Amino acid sequence: MAQASDAARTVIMTVDDDPGVSRAVARDLRRRYGESYRIVRAESGESALEALRELKLRGDLVAVVLADYRMPQMNGIEFLEQALDVYPGARRVLLTAYADTNAAIDAINVVDLDHYLLKPWDPPEEKLYPVLDDLLEAWRCSDFRPVPSTKVVGHRWSARSSDVREFLARNQVPYRWYSADEPEGKRLLAAAGQDGQRLPLVITPDGTPLVEPEAPELAAQVGLATTPAADFYDLVVIGGGPAGLGAAVYGASEGLRTVLVERSATGGQAGQSSRIENYLGFPDGVSGAQLTDRARRQAAKFGAEILTARQVTGLEVNGSARTVRFSDGSAVAAHSVILATGVSYRQLEAPGCHDLTGCGVFYGSALTEAASCQGHDVYIVGGANSAGQAAMYLSRGAKSVTLLVRGADLSASMSYYLIQQINEAPNISVRARTVVETAHGSDHLEQLTLRDVDTGETELVDAQWMFVFIGAAPLTDWLDGTVLRDEHGFILAGPDLTPDGRPPADWELDRPPYHLETNIPGVFVAGDARAESAKRVASAVGEGAMAVMLVHRYLEQS
Repeated sequence: MAQASDAARTVIMTVDDDPGVSRAVARDLRRRYGESYRIVRAESGESALEALRELKLRGDLVAVVLADYRMPQMNGIEFLEQALDVYPGARRVLLTAYADTNAAIDAINVVDLDHYLLKPWDPPEEKLYPVLDDLLEAWRCSDFRPVPSTKVVGHRWSARSSDVREFLARNQVPYRWYSADEPEGKRLLAAAGQDGQRLPLVITPDGTPLVEPEAPELAAQVGLATTPAADFYDLVVIGGGPAGLGAAVYGASEGLRTVLVERSATGGQAGQSSRIENYLGFPDGVSGAQLTDRARRQAAKFGAEILTARQVTGLEVNGSARTVRFSDGSAVAAHSVILATGVSYRQLEAPGCHDLTGCGVFYGSALTEAASCQGHDVYIVGGANSAGQAAMYLSRGAKSVTLLVRGADLSASMSYYLIQQINEAPNISVRARTVVETAHGSDHLEQLTLRDVDTGETELVDAQWMFVFIGAAPLTDWLDGTVLRDEHGFILAGPDLTPDGRPPADWELDRPPYHLETNIPGVFVAGDARAESAKRVASAVGEGAMAVMLVHRYLEQS
């Protein structure tokens, strides 16, 4: 297979829990395909999924995945179903015994299986290679054929470099990371005529160099939609978290001309979660990235437009139209609007944290940094589910993970199943009634001063990594003077607007506001930005769907 210089070889992956079988499959694959493909083998579904995610973040390509059916904990069909979310274009092969052929046939419908092979596959020249040759040829001719990837050259402890990597990863844009201090990074800098003083450098697939790009420029250059295709829609959804994506799916699927506007990356806080285990329909859990990618593809399939890296700064009422204004001065209008802006993590006010943000101090899970935490001591501030999920994910590779909790224990804010997992993890500890007093470091985090809130005693600890999950602030300041909010900035809607039975003072209709409708008719709210919302993924998705139902009711009566 022809391949561009400095591009990784395309991967063929084999997964089998029997080490002998695993080595035998890999041996046969290398003998035939080793010169043109990289053969990766794993001995469990979980480790294979971890490898696939790492390959995805690096921008590597996977052509074929072969998985044994009878694996403990996660069988081959379950693994291939999750692998489909990471590499939807990879050809999928199930290795089965003769007794499992019915399961293999069922898998054709469940995971769109491309082929199943009976064990033993000897001789490979007759039973293995012809099948693989056909699948590889089909993959090369598909829409998932090899394409050049985006390259990012930056500094390990650069906040802007971290932001760019997180932006690309969360938007499912494959990229390769190069340190500016390493030979290949220096070669790329030289080729772009840069001396490394301004980082990151992003090189797009067509070879265009971008120096310290802002999100809108980066989004446009890597193929993300940033400009609406029309001036007027039935529905504008502001925010691409679970509520916004749910609204976009239901709006577009029910025939509404729908555009979703997201300031950063779809998924919201849920999209940054390493594992969501209490979402209906996913008994083995699902990562926020997987759930987001599925929802985004689903919305696009139904015809919803998704705009990325667009900052909304205003909402205006112009007769029956609702006009949404962007930070660049442009605007888009619609019959109705759903506010699904979600929330952002509150900033840690301890001295030193602001200057070290992105340089060892991170807000949210920052999954792109997880691989760098291998063998290190990690601190997580917060006691809610997002903090617990991050702790479990990071504990797989970190030397130790310490949860810093202001309260007496985790029970007040974390789900029981997560508390149990944390208690059973040997390298996770919980320090209750403890806060961060100061963060220390020059160009990156080096130490933390921790304080016991009861005794006032302090302790200085070594730390290179701190992830912060301390409550949430709604992203609603831009609605000041337009949409009614509570004292914390959360949007009031429905019954909360009529506590005394009377509608808001400026309400002009002869009906009260619908359940999720704000004080502006035709403008609805869904998800975490709503006052008194449940702050759960399932409820956010449900509110997005319910808001669309109310949009239909509003449009019918307008």
